[in-house]
Amino acid sequence: MWNFVQQHWRDGVEIVILAALAYHGYLFLRATRGARILTGLLVLLLSLTIISDFLNLEVITWLMGRLSVFLAIGLVVIFQPELRRMLAELGSQRLFQLSRTDDESLNRLIESMVELSHKRVGALIALKRGIDLKPFAETGVEIDAKISSELLNTIFHPKTPLHDGGIIVDQGLITAAGCVFPVSQREVRDRAVGLRHRAAMGITEETDAIALVVSEETGALSICFKGKLAHDLEPEALREKLDRILTGGTDDDEERDDNTRELGA
Repeated sequence: MWNFVQQHWRDGVEIVILAALAYHGYLFLRATRGARILTGLLVLLLSLTIISDFLNLEVITWLMGRLSVFLAIGLVVIFQPELRRMLAELGSQRLFQLSRTDDESLNRLIESMVELSHKRVGALIALKRGIDLKPFAETGVEIDAKISSELLNTIFHPKTPLHDGGIIVDQGLITAAGCVFPVSQREVRDRAVGLRHRAAMGITEETDAIALVVSEETGALSICFKGKLAHDLEPEALREKLDRILTGGTDDDEERDDNTRELGA
């Protein structure tokens, strides 16, 4: 037994590594539009392989061998959003997180969100962490002002030019407003989730930012991180989840929370 372990321990390590990569790849790709394409391709290739081997169809076998390189390139193009998200995830660990919004600013932010909620005014807020959000800030208007209830109410008021976009917060300052965030392509089962929530999911899929949302229709408060949306939260629960994320917690109780919906799972 010991000799067998000495001879084949590398094989076990390779299996563990490949299994881990396959599992995390599944977590990133599940419930995306690209996942359906991949499933269709796998079914097609598997069917052609079985048929060509069973009937000894040499031409189809030759074509599949020659087209494998082009297929690999095509998969990179198809899964480009998922690959970007995966690389962003690798760069979003605490080692690379350099910015943090202070507690006083966070308190003012939550209080402002509650006030907007009572007025049924929609809002979308992205909190910058390690990954630079400058490309998204450039789509909006530079603000560079401290967080205040008056300013947020002005920005998100339905009659103002900037109310449709999102704002970016960096170290307690609103750096830009009216920003355009990428919309998540994940399938959404909850019909109550609107475009703001999809944009919150999109910005957190492509970066390590934290997104906060106030629903215009219901006034519900939501938080989104790594593409996972915790919807319709009380202010205290919202602040607890925000603190847990900022302190490096995994927020493992999300899946047990009735208000949490991992969209596309």
